[in-house]
Amino acid sequence: MAEKQWLKASVGALLGLMVFGLMTYQYLCPGNSCVSRPDRYVTYGGGNSRPDYAGAVDRLLQEPRRKKYTFRPSTLDRDVDFNISENDVIVFLHMQKTGGTTFGRHLVKNMDLERPCQCRRGQKRCQCYRPGTDRDIWLFSRFSTGWSCGLHADWTELKDCVPDMMDKKEKQPKKRR
Repeated sequence: MAEKQWLKASVGALLGLMVFGLMTYQYLCPGNSCVSRPDRYVTYGGGNSRPDYAGAVDRLLQEPRRKKYTFRPSTLDRDVDFNISENDVIVFLHMQKTGGTTFGRHLVKNMDLERPCQCRRGQKRCQCYRPGTDRDIWLFSRFSTGWSCGLHADWTELKDCVPDMMDKKEKQPKKRR
């Protein structure tokens, strides 16, 4: 009876090792990248042949790079007028895993404005009021108003939520922002 259990355990371990080896091979050699080619190896004195990693790096650096995303110049060079003293509001749509937290912090801490956001040490939220007022907000983001519309609200949630939340925060309704 013990021999059968030992045999089952050995076969199971062997199968597991084979699956692990196959997965490792596929991870290290996707596609046909591990097929041996004579130009990938250099023979050193003594007949040892080793991969030519430096040559591979040189070839990669010489290959032309393709742009993944292309934008029309008109999209990149457009001017958008933002009047901080009027009714304009920047609504920050935070998309996860895109550097949004860092960008959001830059919006409240590093912008050169007539009246920059006032951030207190140790607090996560800053007060971003328009010049000349202590009530009107020009930035709607998690660093200025908190998670007012929910955690990682998408565009449709923000579109429905922002006007009402701005009216609540500023304690006065406005027709259009």
